Amino acid sequence: MSEPPTPDLIAACFDRMAETGWSRFSVADAARVAGLPLDAARRQLPCRSAFLLAFGRLADTAAVEGASSEGTTRDRLFDVLMRRIDVLQAHRAGVLALLKGVMLDPAAGLLLAAATHTSMGWLLAAAGADATGPLGHLRRKGLLAVWLWTIRAWQRDDGEDLAATMAALDQALAQADKIAGWISGAPRGEAPPADPLPEPAP
Repeated sequence: MSEPPTPDLIAACFDRMAETGWSRFSVADAARVAGLPLDAARRQLPCRSAFLLAFGRLADTAAVEGASSEGTTRDRLFDVLMRRIDVLQAHRAGVLALLKGVMLDPAAGLLLAAATHTSMGWLLAAAGADATGPLGHLRRKGLLAVWLWTIRAWQRDDGEDLAATMAALDQALAQADKIAGWISGAPRGEAPPADPLPEPAP
């Protein structure tokens, strides 16, 4: 059984990925360059797929820990989604390289997509929204569309305060609720489309 990866190993992986890209990335290489023990790296992240899943869990944990119980469901969703973005921002160069690379790696892309769909259920739960049953499935699909839209904005956002990312997220949540009502709990039979808004400003 693998051990939870240490923050140093996660950081080393993203640092190396920023240099090599996803296609040439390996956990062993990242650990070697960072001077971390290979045996420990092997136990913690035995393969690249394990790295993808482990980082997703790390981002989820950061998002749900200390999630606010105040405000509307939309407010709480905004909070947990931005908490998840903050984890990506901490490893920005490596995450950007990862997102670019998995577009050319169908297996990794499918794994990341499935893991992200699961993550949306945890974020909904953290925001106090039911993510179970047919309605929960629609909500997960809706939140996934919002997340993907926000990620597109984040990739273009060079500001330290992530103002453009926050604006895109706020607009996406508002539009998703307007289209399908899935945040307020009154769905109109479908999840919001993948591109609910005009192109975010560069």
